[in-house]
Amino acid sequence: MVTMTADGSVKSKYNAARKKSQWKTIWLRFKKNKLALAGLIVFALMAITVLSADLWLDYESGVLTMDIANAYQGPSAAHFFGTDQYGRDYFTRVIYGGRISMFVGIATVAVSLTFGGLIGATAAYYGGRVDNVLMRLMDVLMAIPSTLLAITIISALGSSMFNMIVAMGVSQIARMARIVRSAVMSVKGQEYIEACRACGTSDARIIMRHILPNAMGPVLVQVTQTVARSVITVASLSFVGLGVSEPTPEWGSMLSFAKTQMRYYPYLSLFPGFAVVMSVMSLTLAGDGLRDAMDPRLRN
Repeated sequence: MVTMTADGSVKSKYNAARKKSQWKTIWLRFKKNKLALAGLIVFALMAITVLSADLWLDYESGVLTMDIANAYQGPSAAHFFGTDQYGRDYFTRVIYGGRISMFVGIATVAVSLTFGGLIGATAAYYGGRVDNVLMRLMDVLMAIPSTLLAITIISALGSSMFNMIVAMGVSQIARMARIVRSAVMSVKGQEYIEACRACGTSDARIIMRHILPNAMGPVLVQVTQTVARSVITVASLSFVGLGVSEPTPEWGSMLSFAKTQMRYYPYLSLFPGFAVVMSVMSLTLAGDGLRDAMDPRLRN
């Protein structure tokens, strides 16, 4: 028994060192992709900017306080992005609008990863009838376009940030479940999983402690893509009036109003539109770079 414990300890340390080496190799390969690295840096800077907004911007005066006398002022030293129809500082509203989009995107990932990951891991681990039933249910869910499903759920529950997170999370569960299932299927047949079963380790512990951590590679790629899709979906829902309502700023709702003023005040659509494009593009580039870095066919 002592020998088995010692061997297990040595093997555990070896696996940990090997895993650390693999992630180091992935990071080194990722850094060689200049577009992916640029995407990661841009998104990190955007995230830091919107998350630290309270430290250097005044939400009350920039977002809520109206100054009709200064409405539709173009970009200037006093107002970097100009002012909107109520004289509110457009720069402040764009920054705080990004906070809403990123928060909803990350919350959507949390919902879809929690439930989709559980469904996918359960289906892959048990296989057979359990796998067949769960995946057929996911097929039904995937048959409905994600944006249409989100619109349907929000229309039924009402327009609010919480309902938007629920709707978008549900719409991404099936896709996340399939990614997790595929990743778990590639791991569950490994020798150390069989050893855990032989030692009487519970199924829940095997899945949570040994399988999922070693199947996170493809899932991380899917996470970046899900956040990017969520930013677009949030903007789309707000654009059609199903997202957050005034006076809370959000890129989609800002674009919705700006579309009627593009001829006279093009800056109203330029800045929030550019923010959407940059956030989605940076996440997409980072996700593509991560996928390439983790591709086994590229490993030496």
